[in-house]
Amino acid sequence: MRELLLVGFLMAIGLAIAATGTYLFQWLSKQDAALRYDGKTIWHCFGNLMVSFLCGPYIMLQMGWRQEQGGTLSMTNALVAAFVAFGWSFITGLLVVGGYYAILG
Repeated sequence: MRELLLVGFLMAIGLAIAATGTYLFQWLSKQDAALRYDGKTIWHCFGNLMVSFLCGPYIMLQMGWRQEQGGTLSMTNALVAAFVAFGWSFITGLLVVGGYYAILG
């Protein structure tokens, strides 16, 4: 039971970091956050890749809730996006919490 609580905590931290990073990126850059790796220069490419990695779980959740033609929601897309996003948020949370304990631990 303790391990399940730890996994849930790490996923919650990862998803919170992803959502905060997504909205911070959109506020500062005045553009939508997306999963991409293109850019004008190599530094823009690395910046977009970092944003895609850290903010990816929240972007995946948003992509899963997009409506299809006719205003319907695909349950398959929503479930696959949620599965990928929560797995990805576990990795993000593990990196953030691990980095926190490595620095301040």
